[in-house]
Amino acid sequence: MADFTTSDGISIHYSDTGSGQPLLCLAGLTRCERDFSHLAPHVRDLRMITMDYRGRGQSDYDPDYMNYNVMREGQDAIELLDHLGLERVTLLGTSRGGLIAMALAATQPQRLAGVILNDVGPVVSPEGIARIMEYVGKAPVSKTYGEAAKAMHAALAPQFPDVPAEVWQQQVETQYEEKPDGLALRYDTKLRDALIEQAAAGPVPDLWPLFEALKGLPTGVIRGENSDILEPGTLAEMQTRHPEMLTAVIPNRGHVPFLDEPQSLSLIRSILERAL
Repeated sequence: MADFTTSDGISIHYSDTGSGQPLLCLAGLTRCERDFSHLAPHVRDLRMITMDYRGRGQSDYDPDYMNYNVMREGQDAIELLDHLGLERVTLLGTSRGGLIAMALAATQPQRLAGVILNDVGPVVSPEGIARIMEYVGKAPVSKTYGEAAKAMHAALAPQFPDVPAEVWQQQVETQYEEKPDGLALRYDTKLRDALIEQAAAGPVPDLWPLFEALKGLPTGVIRGENSDILEPGTLAEMQTRHPEMLTAVIPNRGHVPFLDEPQSLSLIRSILERAL
């Protein structure tokens, strides 16, 4: 694990492990590089690169929280590639990371060898957005990892019916930091303010043009069967617009699949092969 400094002076934490074909993994909105711990044991033959976005994990919080946006975070990812001396990578983007991947396909296509979107597309369901806004920037009510794991299990059981308790324990340890007075978020709570102010600034932009930029790249999409973010109709439209795109629908998973499922791993490998 290491750090580098962006062009605007923010220290970004990242991990660069293994060797071989490079795979850059970008996490979800409130998540950090730990989000790919389920995938890591299955890709030891690759050069796996993860990063904490600004304001998340072990990266610096940005004094201007409006910099918590897809375009700036995408620029940070490109600056990380420059720091590592990498010309092109396959990019695996979970949720927010997938939006960044589409933005980079439109603005920096020469840096991408392939793209894998984990449970996200150019349309995000209003129901999913509403659910996310219920918790973004708010510390959990639970005071211990054990309490939080039970609460997360209960809340997400409808979307993830076969996930054992120990996985939820791992998830809460990934997402929260246990302190004497309770659990703390592993990200800047100002992220919520950024989302609210960005939403108030104007209508939701049309992301289909960004998705269309993926047509020249090996592309795969993973969808959780029970996802409330990537709806079946959106996935069908994505397949229509990008007929060569590979897809995998993961049973008993919501938003987001853990990426250790056999179907997820098969799709990831297929895109990596096409990206060589």
